[in-house]
Amino acid sequence: MYKTAPAYSVLISLLLTLPVAAYAQDKSPTSEAPAPAAAAPNVSASFDKALNPEGNWYFSWGYSRQQYAPSDIHVSQPGLGNDFTVHQARASDFPSSVQDTLSSLINLDLTNPQENLRIGKFMNPEKTFAIEFSLDHSKYNVDLGQTVGVSGTINGAPANPNMVVDAQNFNYALHNGLNHVMVNAVWLKHLHGPENAAGDLQLISRLGAGVLIPHADNTILGKQNEVGPKNENVCCFSSKDWWQINGWTTGVEVGVRYRVYKSMFIELTGKLAYGVLKNVPVYQGVADQKIWMSEQVLSAGFLF
Repeated sequence: MYKTAPAYSVLISLLLTLPVAAYAQDKSPTSEAPAPAAAAPNVSASFDKALNPEGNWYFSWGYSRQQYAPSDIHVSQPGLGNDFTVHQARASDFPSSVQDTLSSLINLDLTNPQENLRIGKFMNPEKTFAIEFSLDHSKYNVDLGQTVGVSGTINGAPANPNMVVDAQNFNYALHNGLNHVMVNAVWLKHLHGPENAAGDLQLISRLGAGVLIPHADNTILGKQNEVGPKNENVCCFSSKDWWQINGWTTGVEVGVRYRVYKSMFIELTGKLAYGVLKNVPVYQGVADQKIWMSEQVLSAGFLF
C-alpha cells in the first residue's frame, strides 16, 4: 500500500496542473486579439490647415505718394457748346503736410491723408499666395500755371490752340480722391531670416484690377461742378453722389515685407497703375481721361 502512494501523488499533480496550463495557453501571445488597424490618413488635413491656421488673414494700413504721366482730358458740355480736349496736361498728387498727417492720426481721421488699405487671405498652407482687396485713396490735381494745347470747340467756336491753366478756366481735380478699388492676386517669396517669424524678409508682388471711384472737384471755364454735401448721397451710381464709379483700373505692385513680430509687419512697395475714366462729372457735362500713375506705399499691418 505504501508502495502505491507515489502513483496517486503523480496523478493528482497532473490533474492540478492541467487547468493552469490551459489558462496559460489561453493567455499566450498567439491567442491575443488582433491589434487595431492603423488609422487611415486624413486626406483633408492640408485643406483644413489652409483654412484654419493662425495668421491666415492679414490687414495693413499705410500712406503713399503718387506721380502722374501727362494726359489728355476731353470735356463735353453740350448745353454750353463745349466739346474740347486739353492735351498732355501735367498733374500732381496733394499730400497732407506732416503736421496735418499727425493731426489726422491723433484725431483718428485716417482718411484725410493719401491712405492705402489692404486685406487679404492666404490660399495655401505655406502662406505664399493670397487673394486681396485693396483701396488706394490717391489724389489728382492738374497743375496750375502750365500752358497746354487745346483742340475742339468752346462756346460753339474753334478753341484757342493754347491755354494757360488757372483756377478759373481749368481747375480740374480728383481730390477726395482718385480711388483705386481692386482685387489682387498676391505672391510672397522668402528672402532672408527665419520663415514666418520675427525677422522674416519677403519679396511681395501683386497683380490686380478693379474700378475707379473718384470725387470730381473742378471749375471748367468759370463753371464749378457741384455734387452736394459729402455726407449725403455718398456713393456710387447717381450723378449726384459724392463718389461715383467712373471707370476701371489695373496695376502691378512690387516690394518687400518685413516681419517685425510674429503677427506684425511693415511693407514698402512701388505700384504702377493704368486707369480709364469715363463720365467724370463737370458742370453740365462730363470729362473722359486715361491715366498712368506710379505710387510708393509705406504701410504697417498684422496677421490674424
